[in-house]
Amino acid sequence: MKNKSRIVCWSMFDFANTAFSVIIVTVIYSKYFTNVVAGGQKWIWGLSVSVSMIIAAMLSPALGAIADLSRNRKRFLLLFTLISVICTALMYFVVKGDILYGAILFIFANVGFKAGLVFYDAFLPNLTEKKNYGRVSGYGFAAGYLGALVVLLIVLFILPDKSSPIYYERIRLSFLIASAFFMLFSIPLFLFVSEPKKKIQIKKSLIKKGLLKSYNTFKALFIEKKLPSISKFLISFFLYNDAIITIIAFASIFASNVLHMEDFELIIFFIIIQSTAVLGSFIFGIISDHIGPKKTITITLVIWIFVVIGAAFVNTTGQFYFIGLLAGLAIGSSQSCSRSLMALLTPKSSEAEYFGFYDGLFGKSSAVIGPLFYGIVSDISSERIATLGLSLFFIAGLIILQGVKVKNKVTTTN
Repeated sequence: MKNKSRIVCWSMFDFANTAFSVIIVTVIYSKYFTNVVAGGQKWIWGLSVSVSMIIAAMLSPALGAIADLSRNRKRFLLLFTLISVICTALMYFVVKGDILYGAILFIFANVGFKAGLVFYDAFLPNLTEKKNYGRVSGYGFAAGYLGALVVLLIVLFILPDKSSPIYYERIRLSFLIASAFFMLFSIPLFLFVSEPKKKIQIKKSLIKKGLLKSYNTFKALFIEKKLPSISKFLISFFLYNDAIITIIAFASIFASNVLHMEDFELIIFFIIIQSTAVLGSFIFGIISDHIGPKKTITITLVIWIFVVIGAAFVNTTGQFYFIGLLAGLAIGSSQSCSRSLMALLTPKSSEAEYFGFYDGLFGKSSAVIGPLFYGIVSDISSERIATLGLSLFFIAGLIILQGVKVKNKVTTTN
């Protein structure tokens, strides 16, 4: 299969899985669970997000190492995809008062979603040359936000007025739609994207060897400090990704509770974000290939600082829509360029292992702090203050990022 076709099939997984992210984590289930199931207790949603991230963070480095050793990434990706898809479908049965049931389903679904990304991201270095990492990664994120846009339009079409007796039934139906969308459009990757050809003969226990390899990687990065640029980048990513995931988890709740936006307005708002995210992923992916991912991430972090400060002081829906435009440009590009920078820094033949630390230990464990911080602060003070506090995460991440040195640059020096 030609590289272009393989890249399209790989990108389709981003198209598929963003249905879970946008419907469950960001727009519909987060608000439904917080305001209906949990009776307005925001800290419970924050805790659920944090617990799911703790589990995913603990699993991901070892899973990444195992994937490198077995060269069987699709099998692991399929397993975690099925966990996420099935648990998402079961959310249809979550009703008012089912706090524990609803939280457990979300935790398992989010663990499946997040753990699977370790294996998905690790395909990137085998799809294209280093000089194209930024562009191909951008294609993936652009496809993801396009998928989110499509699924939001579907949900917008089926949702009746809030006064309708079938309103909450249709809300829960959107969870089934997200589940089916995720499964259906992930199929091209499993059918047409091949594993790396090289196989490794394993004599020891696969899990034992994977855990040992994972520990040695952690030791090399943070005890022996053999790869200081990767270490600094991971810490920087830990901070700014924490804030990004928190924004994703609470954006719908903020808009509903602070600005009193209705479902139609909320979905239009997130359609705006998805539209500009597609544009941002393409544009900043190309920019990244010209000026390097480090400088590109720096630009997006500055945008994020303006976004959270602006969001903390908005008073009208129109102002919030403008903030959404900026957030859309930043969200896809910052995550896409982070993935391409990690691919650039990562030693060859250990992609899944290092991506396990990138997306697992640091990407997911960072999200343990942010959502819980936001949930508690917003409950004891206000959601505006909690939002403003997120700027500190972006500023710290921006400062640490400047210490990252990139040796294998395409055109310019970072």
